[in-house]
Amino acid sequence: MSEAAEGGTTAVSPADQRPPRRPARSVTGTRKLVAAVFLLPALVLLGALVVYPIIYSVYRSFFDQAGTGFAGIDNYKALFSDATIRTAVKNNAVWVVLAPTVSTALGLIFAVLTERIRWGTAFKLIVFMPMAISMLAAGIIFRLVYDQAPERGVANAVWVGVHDTFAESSGFPKAHPLPVHPLKAGGGGSFVTKQPVRAGEPVLIPLVGVAPAKMPGDAAPATKAGGADGDGKITGTAWLDFTKGGGGTPNVVDPKELGLKGIKVEAVRDGKVIASATAGADGTFTLPASADGALVRLPASNFSEPYNGVDWLGPSLVTPGIIGSYVWMWAGFAMVLIAAGLAGLPRELLEAARVDGASEWQVFRRITVPLLAPVLAVVLVTLMINVLKIFDLVFIIAPGSSQDDANVLALQLYRSSFGTDADLGIGSAIAVLLLLLVIPVMLFNIRRIRKEGRR
Repeated sequence: MSEAAEGGTTAVSPADQRPPRRPARSVTGTRKLVAAVFLLPALVLLGALVVYPIIYSVYRSFFDQAGTGFAGIDNYKALFSDATIRTAVKNNAVWVVLAPTVSTALGLIFAVLTERIRWGTAFKLIVFMPMAISMLAAGIIFRLVYDQAPERGVANAVWVGVHDTFAESSGFPKAHPLPVHPLKAGGGGSFVTKQPVRAGEPVLIPLVGVAPAKMPGDAAPATKAGGADGDGKITGTAWLDFTKGGGGTPNVVDPKELGLKGIKVEAVRDGKVIASATAGADGTFTLPASADGALVRLPASNFSEPYNGVDWLGPSLVTPGIIGSYVWMWAGFAMVLIAAGLAGLPRELLEAARVDGASEWQVFRRITVPLLAPVLAVVLVTLMINVLKIFDLVFIIAPGSSQDDANVLALQLYRSSFGTDADLGIGSAIAVLLLLLVIPVMLFNIRRIRKEGRR
């Protein structure tokens, strides 16, 4: 036995004298705490800027315009009974169908074609460049592009140029006779002589109101037509009865007055055209002898307003026009994403299909597009969510006269929520409707992302 045992005491080792250890903190718990600390500011902002406004909007949508009386579902009934809001819902449906589809299709075409051209990178840069422009700037640009006046609006300048290439334009718009002239209104914008014409008596057709810029460049000084030369034909002169610098006698061909070259005249008897002619450079014209005793008419085609193009921002075309501006901006976004997906495709599959005899169209339709389906879905869903909230372009491009026809839900939300006659109940109901429309698209996107993550 040891001395410690003999003395009745037990020796204690240094290890036994240490205090008991505390249980070690879980690494997983520490990581969760750190994650919570970092996420807390974002969660606070999310709650303040997203969750609270959503809850309050739902709550506010059940109250009246003043916010003091409970309205139940009356605000939601108004969404489907008010004609203006129904137009906004219809236009939103058009936007969701057309804008993402056209943008994605163009992006796919651009992405595929730029792989085959030498300057593909430069082309992509040009197509993507509109994405660097704000919606406000793009709206101002296209408000000018769609201007009705061809001298300002690019779209109408091109359209009028094409139209005038294939269709003859009016020669003398706004030309008309004075009350003392031997002409009278013939209906539909035409003019006729007050008395039937006779062989041997030159027909005088004086007009005023022709702008100098509209006069033919090769117009000659007017010449008074001669009388009959035995063949019984009807002769006459159509001229601008205006002497530059003043002077001159009405209904008389003065030396400084110009002939109306190209003006059309018709001989009319019993409402039927029996002959027609076109004035020469000096304004003279000749009708056959059969026109004796008929009335001479200047058809309305001589005086109609020139073709000024298409009313792009009118009630019928304003929505397609604004969608066109949206496609101009977002086709580059679709092209870049699709081009990135295209770069990751297995080239051996494409080459194998070509070796097996597939045409380029078959390779594109049966291999390229199916392999790009996940990328196309991303682009399509992203643009669908984007167009559901479209506001800037519609607000800026659509003029006041056709803004109701171009109305969308986001614009109607703004119009209902602000202004002198604001109805926050209706505005909140529109906001809730927009949220309900976006949620299914977001859920589809989340399911697709999770499905891709499990592959």
